[in-house]
Amino acid sequence: MSEKKPFISVTATDCEWSYTRGTGAGGQKRNKTSSAVHCTHRASGAHGYSESSRSQLDNKRDAFEKMAKSDKFSKWLKMEIMRKSGELDLIEKEVDKSLRNVKIEVKIDDKWTEVRESELSHG
Repeated sequence: MSEKKPFISVTATDCEWSYTRGTGAGGQKRNKTSSAVHCTHRASGAHGYSESSRSQLDNKRDAFEKMAKSDKFSKWLKMEIMRKSGELDLIEKEVDKSLRNVKIEVKIDDKWTEVRESELSHG
């Protein structure tokens, strides 16, 4: 039996990481260690941030999870799945096909006039 490969895999290496000092109470340790974590997914621009723990590793996990649950990441993931599955190509072809039959009109002096594609400036 062969091992299943994930359709899409997103790991920590797909992200930019930065570390800062946390804010709020925590005393001297909090003021001296960079335990707050920012996680930014490169491809989508989705961002997660965590400073809930004094542990940088725990905050790193939390920031990654917040990034992965963000709306921006979700939208990117849906588009990526559509692209990889070929569904996006089918949609684009269908849109192009539909646009060939679109009638374009402009309003001039309170009258609607059809504009032919050859009259449109492609510039």
